[in-house]
Amino acid sequence: MTIIVLTNCPAGLRGYLTRWLLEISAGVFIGNPSARIRDALWTEVQQYAAQGRALLAYTTNNEQGYAFRTHEHSWNPIDHEGLMLIHRPEAPRPVSAAPKAGWSRAAKRRRYGGG
Repeated sequence: MTIIVLTNCPAGLRGYLTRWLLEISAGVFIGNPSARIRDALWTEVQQYAAQGRALLAYTTNNEQGYAFRTHEHSWNPIDHEGLMLIHRPEAPRPVSAAPKAGWSRAAKRRRYGGG
C-alpha cells in the first residue's frame, strides 16, 4: 500500500500520479504499485513539486509495518533506535514583557509581615 499526500503542488504532478494511483481526495493518492514504481513516482514528485510539500507513506517489512518520506516539510522523519519518528521543530517562544520593577504586595507581606 502506498499513500502520497501533496500540498500546494502543480496540477500536472497530480495528473501524472493518477496514472498509477487513485486520487481519493484533493492531493491524496493511494495505490499498490511495486517498490520500483513507488521509487520512480517519488523521484518525479521531488523533481516537480516546486514550492509544494509532499509526503510518502508505504508498507514495508519492519517493526512498524510502514515507512515514510517527506519533501519540503518542516517536520522531518528521524530514526530512533530502529523506529521512524517525526521530529517537530520547537516553536519559537514568545518574548514576554519585562517584569515590573519593585516588590509585589505578597512579597512585602511575607517579608515585613502584616495582614
